[in-house]
Amino acid sequence: MSFKVAVVGATGNVGREMLNILDERGFPVSEVVALASRRSQGTEVSFGDRTLKVKALDQYDFSDTDICVMSAGGNVSKEWSPKIGKQGCVVIDNSSAFRYDQDVPLIVPEVNPDAISLFTRKNIIANPNCSTAQLVVALKPLHDVATIKRVVVATYQSVSGAGKEGMDELFTQTRAVFVADQVDVKKFTKRIAFNVIPHIDVFLDDGFTKEEWKMVAETKKMLDPKIKLTATCVRVPVFIGHSEAVNIEFEKPITADEAREILREAPGCQVLDKREDGGYITPLESAGEDATFISRIREDSTVDNGLSMWVVSDNLRKGAALNAVQIAELLVERGLIQPKKKAA
Repeated sequence: MSFKVAVVGATGNVGREMLNILDERGFPVSEVVALASRRSQGTEVSFGDRTLKVKALDQYDFSDTDICVMSAGGNVSKEWSPKIGKQGCVVIDNSSAFRYDQDVPLIVPEVNPDAISLFTRKNIIANPNCSTAQLVVALKPLHDVATIKRVVVATYQSVSGAGKEGMDELFTQTRAVFVADQVDVKKFTKRIAFNVIPHIDVFLDDGFTKEEWKMVAETKKMLDPKIKLTATCVRVPVFIGHSEAVNIEFEKPITADEAREILREAPGCQVLDKREDGGYITPLESAGEDATFISRIREDSTVDNGLSMWVVSDNLRKGAALNAVQIAELLVERGLIQPKKKAA
């Protein structure tokens, strides 16, 4: 069986990565269509050794397309995902538009694969926020064994999480600093070069940002509504790779050694944890990799049954594009989708 797949937002960072990963993983495609806004129509993007010409989303007929992987932002998704779903094409949406809709499953395949069956309600499946995706991959196997009560997480999120504009701003500001030019701030609220910004997304009434709220709501929806979680999300001058300092309180005793062994066997996890110089992962090494890396696993003596750890992943891959493709693979593996018959 092979499937016709459309990638919406194909000219963006995540869209291009989705095309790369569909090819890398050998997803069974009969045809891949690259879609974007009209201003990107005719732009060329790569799919393996092929070159695709971008077509306009608002002129495309989805009636013969099986899967649409959407990475074009929340407003575009709100307008188009329901329309596409009604044409019988399953939408895997990377935006926040439908993550909190009870009729739309929010999926990380290593964490809650069984929830995917709910997609038939709207023909839409939501991809979680990049910082949440890597977090729950690391939390799930530990929660299964010792039951998590509370999580405190501080994130160190790369500028690629803010798109190409974020990456460009870090590059141009860094160059400006070195040549003593004026440093212009456009995408971020303060200078990002040689700085960190404790602010991602908009502020809410309680003082938390929406990025921090997303981590709470998504962890509860995917993993366990009883888990208490608080987050501080910080933008750092790194191009690719989100890092997280995670403190966990469990209901049952669990040692650092036990956690290390559990995570070594867990799907999607890779433990690199040596108590020596360089015996840990940094975002630089995570770029281009599929795994969620876990380092610095240690016991927290300030609470009963506490652990601290360092979690790193490529936010463009597991945090977005890879997870979306894994959702598509899950649909195929479970026989939840069949290729549409071509019109005679």
